[in-house]
Amino acid sequence: MRMNRGDGNLNLKKNKISYSNIIIILFVVLILCIIGSIVLGRYPIGLEDTFSILLHRFMGWLESIGLPYMRVEIFWNKTQEALLLNHRLPRILLACLVGCCLSAAGASYQGVFQNPMAAPDILGASSGAAFGAALAILLDLNDTMIMVFAFASSMITVCLVIYVGNQAKGKRVLGLILAGIMISSLVSSGTSFIKLVADPNDQLPAITYWLMGSLNGTTPEDVLFVMWPMLIGLLPLFLLRWRVNILTLGDEEAKTMGVNAKRLRTIVILCATLITAASVSISGMIGWVGLVIPHLTRRVVGNNYKYLMPASMLFGAIFLLLVDDISRNLLATEIPIGILTSMIGAPFFIYLMSKDGDQL
Repeated sequence: MRMNRGDGNLNLKKNKISYSNIIIILFVVLILCIIGSIVLGRYPIGLEDTFSILLHRFMGWLESIGLPYMRVEIFWNKTQEALLLNHRLPRILLACLVGCCLSAAGASYQGVFQNPMAAPDILGASSGAAFGAALAILLDLNDTMIMVFAFASSMITVCLVIYVGNQAKGKRVLGLILAGIMISSLVSSGTSFIKLVADPNDQLPAITYWLMGSLNGTTPEDVLFVMWPMLIGLLPLFLLRWRVNILTLGDEEAKTMGVNAKRLRTIVILCATLITAASVSISGMIGWVGLVIPHLTRRVVGNNYKYLMPASMLFGAIFLLLVDDISRNLLATEIPIGILTSMIGAPFFIYLMSKDGDQL
């Protein structure tokens, strides 16, 4: 008996070490993917050029605040510098942030609702963002206001879902899911009406393209706009990840362990909604990331959210970054990223179901 108990402890410790190593490996892979993505593009920018440009900017910042600095010889052209700092690097960072947020939101919803089919749009965040963006385009607003409208509409939609779900009788989780389905359908009808009355020569194509999802035209201002709500939502999810395990056991079990399941569920839902709204407001409708990536991550690190949450964040960032690289380099015309995630995600999810459906 002692030997068995010792072996069990040894295996548990081994699993913990291996899961930690997997997370470290994913982080290293993400860094390598970022470096590779900087080089990829129709206008080549070498690693030496990239490092020198960033070092030059950093030294300029040190000089501006009066700290010691060194001179960096400029051997690159202004086009390379402008492309790297104003377009390619912001787009790479945004792809990582959006993929990280959608995966974290999907994993959180699946734990909170105890439903493996839960996705970031289960409470209508994506549908609400689509309505807000379509309305802003109909009103001929600029890109910044389109993001603001999409973000605000997404948050308002989810708040409405939570309010309606709390009024329902019976199980609170089931009420939220049903309210999400109904409100999403209502908001989608509003989006369809906006498409009906939009100018078919200008506004309708813009709405359609936004709905397909794209990171094209990303600027540093766009990254700064969504970075703060993303960080505000991601940090609590990361710190509370071990408590999500308790939510998967049910409210009664959580109560016996001294955890207020209702309050914890509300915090997780609000944080997951915040990062989903921020992601969709800047990238458009990108599906399957928040559904497929958490399932794929479970196959690697298991169901323990202590490892599942950070691994899902890293997996999601890597996946969306690679898909965006394909989007902007495969053809002469950029492919909307939402199309590619659907083409990759749906068949892969079917594969997961057919291979071992009882683990979904």
